[in-house]
Amino acid sequence: MDARVITVVGIGADGWDGLAEESREALRAAEVLFGNRRQLDLVPGGDGERVAWPSPLLPALPGLIERHEGRAIAVLASGDPMFHGIGSTLAGMLGADRLRVLPHPSSASLACARLGWPLDRVDVLSIVGRPAATLNAAIAPGRRLVVLGAGREAPIIVAAMLSGRGFGPSRMAALCDLGSAEETIRHGIAEEWTEPAASALTLTAVECVPGPDAAPLPRTAGLRDDAFEHDGQITKSEVRAVALSRLAPLPGELLWDVGAGSGSVAIEWARAHPACEAIAIENSPRRAERIGANAAALGVPRVRVVEGEAPDVLDGLPEPDAVFIGGGLTGPGVLERCWDALKPGGRLVANAVTLESEVRLAEARRSRGGELIRVSVERAGPLGGFTAWRPAMPVTIWTVGKDPQ
Repeated sequence: MDARVITVVGIGADGWDGLAEESREALRAAEVLFGNRRQLDLVPGGDGERVAWPSPLLPALPGLIERHEGRAIAVLASGDPMFHGIGSTLAGMLGADRLRVLPHPSSASLACARLGWPLDRVDVLSIVGRPAATLNAAIAPGRRLVVLGAGREAPIIVAAMLSGRGFGPSRMAALCDLGSAEETIRHGIAEEWTEPAASALTLTAVECVPGPDAAPLPRTAGLRDDAFEHDGQITKSEVRAVALSRLAPLPGELLWDVGAGSGSVAIEWARAHPACEAIAIENSPRRAERIGANAAALGVPRVRVVEGEAPDVLDGLPEPDAVFIGGGLTGPGVLERCWDALKPGGRLVANAVTLESEVRLAEARRSRGGELIRVSVERAGPLGGFTAWRPAMPVTIWTVGKDPQ
């Protein structure tokens, strides 16, 4: 083995017997073998040193690798190392050229093989080290989910999330120790599920079936206002859809939502793609707390909430690809600080409903260009025994892009 290259070997619950000869040879040749204790016990004893992962792992990982530099290192991973595994972590830390990855079938692949599900039509999610609320974004009528969960309680957690969204009739299966002689599969219904899994090595498969009280949430921008808890400080549905179309979220991009109110824009940005990130900046402690609750309920608990007054609270935040200013536009230095922080090629969108904030946007357009539009929405409502239009306050929206450098 090349001592500079770290070999990452995927191993299943069937252990040594399930490994290809290439993977076995790599493990035999290792001078140092890393893995968790369960994985290390699956490999017959050899001459190499065995190192069990510490907890927490991530802070210790660079030091562990450096300590054994120059020795032939192999790392054990569950299933496919590049699928929610240590291989992805090492690739990000060391670079792909330092790794040789020998994958094993992933647990998701095995689960779909047992159930006869096409893997390309299944949403695979992980709640290992992640909030279970992440599931809320994936629950939709007719969708099939495979949920990677740590511990025997995982199916109970998944069942509770489904029932909480009105999807109690959903069909579930707990698949344990896939690929081993102890493999088990248990089927049931979410609203009736109370038993833990037979093993901590479990996946939960779900066929989403809505009940009569289910309220499915689309991925398109402009969720109904009542999808969010709010105190009236919310960018209304129709205006939010326009603002998000101008913000144009792309996978992997970061949004600042300044003066976030209920967090509706940040949350819908994050719902656009699992790789989209958002920071919601809000001065009110009660609203900041509400943003966190809304983000969890709508399946994007990764939205970061920063409580404080802009522009001072913006110092030290990662540079955004896009900025939305929904509140505090007339505050001294807010617009300037957001513009300075925006990455080259980024987009800034700001809303105004008062004359003072409109003046601010008109001045900004004169100095930086961009486009001003005004959005007016009227809703039909009762007027005596008839129906009449009731206009909402018009909103002026400024959109401007920063030149690439």
